[in-house]
Order: sequence, then C-alpha cells, then structure tokens
Amino acid sequence: MPRSNRPRRAAGGRAAQQNAAPEDLDLERARSGFPHRESAPDGEWMVRPVTARNAAKIYTCPGCHRPVQPGVAHLVVWQEDSLFGAASALTDRRHWHTNCWQSRSYKYR
Repeated sequence: MPRSNRPRRAAGGRAAQQNAAPEDLDLERARSGFPHRESAPDGEWMVRPVTARNAAKIYTCPGCHRPVQPGVAHLVVWQEDSLFGAASALTDRRHWHTNCWQSRSYKYR
C-alpha cells in the first residue's frame, strides 16, 4: 500500500487540542510599544512607552539631563508635526523619563 503524505494526528486528536489551556498572555508586552499621539501647547507629539525589560541602552533625558539607565521604563518621544517631515522627526526622537515628560514646562517668549 502506498504511503500517505498526510501529517499524523497528535495524541488525543483535535478534541484534545481544543480543550488545551491557552498560553498566558503577557499584557504588559502586548500593550507596550504602540505610540500614541499627545497634543500640547508646543505641538503634536508621538509617545511610545518602553518597558523596563526592553530598555537596554543608556540615554540622556532632555528633561533632567540625567541618564536613563538600562532596565528603567521610559518614553520615546518625537514631534509629529515636524517642519522637516516624518523621517527627520524620527531621527530627532528622544528618550525621556516618564515623570520628566509628564511634568515638562512649556516656555514661551
């Protein structure tokens, strides 16, 4: 009899696969990394959260001029309505401490 190229069934069949417990979802990882838009007196900003697990480099926060250490959750911020376009805005993005971004002041002359 010729051999079948059909894959073999797993033990228990299809019913066992449907009744198996679903894998736990990491909600922090699922929610993180999606930028959202914030409007402020100084323009439109795209803000992307970075979780502590994904923070791997040292950056200097423009709000307090102190380093954002690896393993510290923070925000990546860039200007949405940049005069020089979206590509320029992405290259000018900055890493802020969350508290520094939320408590920044708007200075006008």
